[in-house]
Amino acid sequence: MSEDRHPLFKPLIFVGGLIFGFGLGFSHMARPEVVLNFLQFDDLGLPFVMFGAAIVSGIAFALLPRIRDAAPLTSDPYERRLKPFDRNVLVGGAVFGVGWGLSGICPGAAYASLGVGNVTILWALAGMFLGAYAQGYWRSRSQAQDTAATGAD
Repeated sequence: MSEDRHPLFKPLIFVGGLIFGFGLGFSHMARPEVVLNFLQFDDLGLPFVMFGAAIVSGIAFALLPRIRDAAPLTSDPYERRLKPFDRNVLVGGAVFGVGWGLSGICPGAAYASLGVGNVTILWALAGMFLGAYAQGYWRSRSQAQDTAATGAD
C-alpha cells in the first residue's frame, strides 16, 4: 500500500465501519440468537443478507477496475492477489467456524453487537483477541525457526 494516502482515507474507513455496523444492527445480524437460529436451519434471513452483500461486492470488484486503474484514496493499482489454499486456511476456517457456532457471532458483527448493548459479547471479543494473539505468536515463532533452519545451511 502506498504511504501517502488521501487525507480522507481514515475518516472514510471509519464512516464505512459505522455504516456496516448500523446495517448489521438494523438487520438484526448482530444478535447471536439470529445467527444460532440460522446455524440450526430455523431462520434463513442471514443467507439473504450475506448473498445481498456478496452480489454488491461482486459487482464492485468486477466494475471498478474497468472504470479506474487505481483506488481513488490510496492510488494503489487494482490487482488480483492469489493466495494459496493450504493447511493454514483449513485450520483457520475450522477455528473460525467453531467460534462462530459457539458464540453465535462473527468478528465484524461482534463489534456491532456490543454497539447494540450486548455486553456479554465481551467474552467472545476477548476470545477473538486471545486467538489472534496466539496465532500471531505461533506464526512468528514458526517463521523464526524457519529462518534459523535456512540460515544454518
